[in-house]
Amino acid sequence: MDIATILGIISGIGLVLGAIMMGSGLSTFVDLPSVLVVIGGSTAALMIAFPLSTVIGSIKIALKAFFSPKLSPDAVIETIVELAVKARKESIIALEKEEIEDPFLAKGIRLVVDGTAPNLVRSILRTEIGFMKQRHLSGRSVFKFLGAMGPAYGMIGTLIGLVQMLQSLDDPSTIGPAMAIALLTTFYGALLANIVALPIAEKLGGKSADEVLMMEVTIQGVLAILEGDNPIIVRSKLEAFLSPSQRKPDDEE
Repeated sequence: MDIATILGIISGIGLVLGAIMMGSGLSTFVDLPSVLVVIGGSTAALMIAFPLSTVIGSIKIALKAFFSPKLSPDAVIETIVELAVKARKESIIALEKEEIEDPFLAKGIRLVVDGTAPNLVRSILRTEIGFMKQRHLSGRSVFKFLGAMGPAYGMIGTLIGLVQMLQSLDDPSTIGPAMAIALLTTFYGALLANIVALPIAEKLGGKSADEVLMMEVTIQGVLAILEGDNPIIVRSKLEAFLSPSQRKPDDEE
């Protein structure tokens, strides 16, 4: 579970609610027609802009913002080094019986065991990275688009409210409440964009970059095993992808 995402959303909504409660009260900021305009309108725009499969798939991709990856780069490196040790002591064929948790690494090892040429291994795995990045980009685009549509439909709702308000100018007592309701749609749109849609889109971009990093580490590790590199050299090659604080101290070798 990615605690930062959960805490961010809860604290963002909590601070807004706290400010409201210290003022006029929560009931003043509840208006069903405004919610329908912002949520319904933004959803309709998504359906127009993207295929249904992309919209539905983006929900699954969005879950990445709330969950940390099962494996970290340093854990992947440790696994690869262990595989390199076994390949050097026994043979590359011996890796065929290894149970590997990471599907991408498992695929790379299968290619190595099957005697695939290094260039072809690199090409196959890089192709998979490319398509993964495209899927992530599609999901992120949905949330960036939602972040743009929320305020836009908030403004549309405000304009609707203003038109209705102007039709009742003969009764000055209704102008204030009508204006307040008109502005609520802009408020809802801003909340949707700046607490949910745009932050999730940004978090997904970071998660995708982290996943690509792990996959690049995996490719280099698989190729090092295929070339028969010493496990110490394998570790040195792969730790070049990590920041100094993430690398294993020399006295732990």
